[in-house]
Amino acid sequence: MPLRIRHRCSTWAALVLFLHVMPYTASAADVAALEEQAVKQAAALVSPSLVRIETVGGLDRVGQFLTGTGPTTGLVASSDGYIISSSFNFAARPASILVTLPDGRRLPAQQVATDRVKMLTLLKIEADNLTPATAAPPGGFRVGQWTIALGRTFDAAEPSVSVGIVSALNRIWGKAIQTDAKISPVNYGGALVDIEGRVMGLLVPLSPQGKSETAGVEWYDGGIGFAIPLTDVYAAVERLKAGKDQLPGLMGVTMKGHDLYEGQPQIDRIRYGSPAQQAGFKEGDLVVEIDGRPIARTAMMMHVLGNKYAGDVVTMTVRRGASDGPTVTGAMTLLEKLEPYESAYLGVLPVRLPSPPAGGPDESGVTVRFVIPDSPAALAGLARGDKILRCNGGDVTGPAALLDQVSRRRPRDAVRLTIGTAGAVRDLELAAGSLPDSVPAGLRAAPIPPRKGPPPVAPKLGHFTEKMPAHEHEYWAYVPADYNPDYAYALVVWLHPGGDTMEAAMTRAWQTPCDERGVILLAPKAKQISGWNADEAVFVKDAVDEFMARYTIDRSRVVLHGFDSGGRFAYELAFKYRELFRGVSTVAAPLREPPPDNEPDFRLQWHLISGDGDPLHRAVEGSVRALRAMKYPVVQVTIAGGGHQYPPTEQILDLVRWIDALDRI
Repeated sequence: MPLRIRHRCSTWAALVLFLHVMPYTASAADVAALEEQAVKQAAALVSPSLVRIETVGGLDRVGQFLTGTGPTTGLVASSDGYIISSSFNFAARPASILVTLPDGRRLPAQQVATDRVKMLTLLKIEADNLTPATAAPPGGFRVGQWTIALGRTFDAAEPSVSVGIVSALNRIWGKAIQTDAKISPVNYGGALVDIEGRVMGLLVPLSPQGKSETAGVEWYDGGIGFAIPLTDVYAAVERLKAGKDQLPGLMGVTMKGHDLYEGQPQIDRIRYGSPAQQAGFKEGDLVVEIDGRPIARTAMMMHVLGNKYAGDVVTMTVRRGASDGPTVTGAMTLLEKLEPYESAYLGVLPVRLPSPPAGGPDESGVTVRFVIPDSPAALAGLARGDKILRCNGGDVTGPAALLDQVSRRRPRDAVRLTIGTAGAVRDLELAAGSLPDSVPAGLRAAPIPPRKGPPPVAPKLGHFTEKMPAHEHEYWAYVPADYNPDYAYALVVWLHPGGDTMEAAMTRAWQTPCDERGVILLAPKAKQISGWNADEAVFVKDAVDEFMARYTIDRSRVVLHGFDSGGRFAYELAFKYRELFRGVSTVAAPLREPPPDNEPDFRLQWHLISGDGDPLHRAVEGSVRALRAMKYPVVQVTIAGGGHQYPPTEQILDLVRWIDALDRI
């Protein structure tokens, strides 16, 4: 038996034999000593494959995360100088990377490529005769077995050690092992090791929902850690050696419903030009099989597709029409990028009706409150008071149903409408347009019906301040004094800049527009007045949820509004909670990262303000271009002669009109 294997097995075998032969006489001290020796032995076996990684320069912040300045960890992937690590360690786009080997050599490294499915980055150093990590066979992984998390950061001579167990297998859509060992940024890129000194996987932050390099970092040291199995890591290394980033494969479908574990998955939308469209799949198809694996839940689809890359070929079988309909099978070559989604647009604002009483009938159709000038609806002759009864052959049961049907068409597509006017019904066809980049001129405030009875007892009205005990944070708010719970109000979430909550100025500027246009202003306060941090996203969301439960809020007009660093935080919240926010208005705040895809199910509109004398103005203009390239609807307002300041009344009134028009269809 080779010396290394004999050395590896000796302590572990001794521990097992000791516990088997002397189950009743072994003292706790004896067992603890052997356990400690086994852990040290396993760490020593992997130590020659662990390297220390230092990054120099780059961004000081990625999203709302401050980037670390300390060393991190990597794993030797091959004897000729390839090092594999977590992509999180390079999210700051460092100017240079240094690798310290176990023998003390400190060498510059070059980034070769990144695997954005498993969040791995491959490095190359000029060195030979390195010791690659030995992979534990994945077929032997068991929930409950010991795990040892190793990193090489604080002391180059000895790895850092954290001990736990395997909590779950095939986590994060089939990608990862889960462990309760404490996993911190310092050992991301390090090894998850079994008690025999074999590497089970490479430690990375992951999240079921997030896709960025920082997704899952918030769980560090919390008993939720993940590792990509080393056999999968080595397969990724071979692909990455070609120098091309490996990107997730996209088929271009979204599924009906939001419960991943209930019911046969049914295709809700198919993106234009996507692999699914080219393969002949249709909206309403039931997915029954992918690559020969039966599919009964959306979660099963995600497990099959979770490890697929752009360029991979996937074969899918669907059942068309109904659960007993014919089956259709097609092959798709997955893409790394889909054509940006853009919704069709008619140019009407619906009348806002009070919610029907519980058990009462819903009024069918959508009555037109306002026709936007020069829009497709205006050119087709629609007028205020017309009622849209049908769209593309389907009944219109309300504004949400009309928006859903229109959003399934693209600009320039034909849209067929059935219109009711003064008892007469007519059909018309129009060519859909694109959502405009301007605020509708001449849009008057929608009438807010007077409140019936005395003021509400539970909700607070006017200007007030409250504290959320669960977060130890305060917020202030303004609710119109004549608030009517039968009317749905817009909700504007104000995110203050660092150093000033601007409470008095915002109250003066917004009180009259809130009263006239039916707007509730909610202003969370950062725990430290100096500015927002990533952890406070949950506080802001909880405050919004509390207001949506307490007051009658129009979900199509929930808006984030921020100035300077508050605007940058607004971007983060908008992309983190896509299901919650429908508009983002920022002042003097450019995007820091490229925007993600425009998602059909979560319409998001933008309003960006900056002064042409502001040093950030050109960066804001770049943000507008980036958003428009992704087909987001963006209104840009440039204040002539303006500097780095909150806008005057004229621009605020324009912004409030934009908020009033967010439910345009």
